[in-house]
Amino acid sequence: MQTPSDDEPTLVGKARGGDVHAYEELIRRYQGVAFRTACLVLRDPSDAEDVVQEAFVKAFGALHRFDERRPLRPWLLRIVTNEARNARKAAQRRDNLSTRYAATQSQGRGDPSVEQTAIETERHEKLLAALDSLKDDERLIISLRYFLELSEQEMAEVLRCRHGTVKSRLSRAMARLRRVIQERFPGLEATYEF
Repeated sequence: MQTPSDDEPTLVGKARGGDVHAYEELIRRYQGVAFRTACLVLRDPSDAEDVVQEAFVKAFGALHRFDERRPLRPWLLRIVTNEARNARKAAQRRDNLSTRYAATQSQGRGDPSVEQTAIETERHEKLLAALDSLKDDERLIISLRYFLELSEQEMAEVLRCRHGTVKSRLSRAMARLRRVIQERFPGLEATYEF
């Protein structure tokens, strides 16, 4: 039986004040429903566990934005659902990328020769070296777009900026990458479409 000090608004208030034990109690109350929610989206219990953990960490960091006049459960479940959807999309992107990569590697040729593999590895290493020479924010925006294949809208959400800002930052970062490749790795630009 709960005492008045155990009611949800009191626990939320304590958790907002940094009381980890109060937040742990809230987690205990909602862990089961959060896990079931993540499982419904992901269809994988081990992935759902990871997502729920991440969602609870994010919720703790966002408690200052929670409207205490509303119930906590729907707010927490919205965070869990968003995290699960993001995890599912990321897994789909990884699967698509792996499939496309495998397809390009096998198109029109059998197993690549040792020489071809060495050339591809060298090109890849040069591209990574060129990327490493960029500023962190330039490397991040290029990675979001071309390695994680996020749309410009998704990038704007991740970076918390406007769509137009994403376009201009990406354009500047790509121009800088082209210059680095031309100066330090001539001939590499013919290998990749920039």
